[in-house]
Amino acid sequence: MAGRNFLFVPGPTNVPDRILRAMSVASEDHRSPDFPALTRACLDGLKPIFKTVTGHPILFPSSGTGCWEAALTNCLDPGAKVLIARFGQFSHLWADMCRRLGFEVELIETAWGEGAPVDKYLAALESDRSHSIKAVLVCQNETATGVRSDVAAIRRAMDSVKHPALLMVDSVSALASVDFRMDEWGVDVCISGSQKGLMLPAGLGITCISRRALETAKHTSSRRCYFDFADMIQANTAGYFPYTPSMQMMCALRESLTMLAEEGLENVFRRHSYLAGGARAPGMQGW
Repeated sequence: MAGRNFLFVPGPTNVPDRILRAMSVASEDHRSPDFPALTRACLDGLKPIFKTVTGHPILFPSSGTGCWEAALTNCLDPGAKVLIARFGQFSHLWADMCRRLGFEVELIETAWGEGAPVDKYLAALESDRSHSIKAVLVCQNETATGVRSDVAAIRRAMDSVKHPALLMVDSVSALASVDFRMDEWGVDVCISGSQKGLMLPAGLGITCISRRALETAKHTSSRRCYFDFADMIQANTAGYFPYTPSMQMMCALRESLTMLAEEGLENVFRRHSYLAGGARAPGMQGW
């Protein structure tokens, strides 16, 4: 019998047997009167993970990259200016997407292996007297290098100069693994995915949108259809989706959220920190 293929990578991560069993269910009618119970269990259960009371979780049948595109095209007008630091492969790819979608990118070049440079974000925001920067983008954890950035400090920098830009955070390899506080840190859009801290297979783009970002999205003119926030929010209000959802993945997400609640989110963070400390301890590198 073949053994288990353990993954020792940032993600996709190993999927617990309990979640695999939760996925092993027959398909059902996603327009039935029973389906909203699953939708609400997932969306309501995500709020404590994002640490939000007022934010709106959204599930796209995509990777986190789809949530990047959704954030940009819903919340920004064509040609809008964004500020982003490039300090790893995924911050590089997000900046590249911005350019390919026609947005103006002010890029803070940063050595790979360092985190988002708060002082350089502050300098760029201070010099932007006309508030031409419409969104500040930051990766909370740069998956390629494993370096975490201080999102709260980025928010403090924005507030210190009273800059009105939206704060968008990539938390793909951080959410449910290290602390994230959407409301406290004033995050407008958080982007994540299913295949890392949430312990699921790849395939769900998981994002959370502030009220401010949703209001902004009502007045932007960038084109979108599949990734439209308004369509998703309207359908989710009744417990449904504007197109066919990934029901088995949602069953897996419901089980994942149950497991995280059982262990306690703060205990999960401590476990990750403890194991990371062991891996980084002197003498362990290259072991």
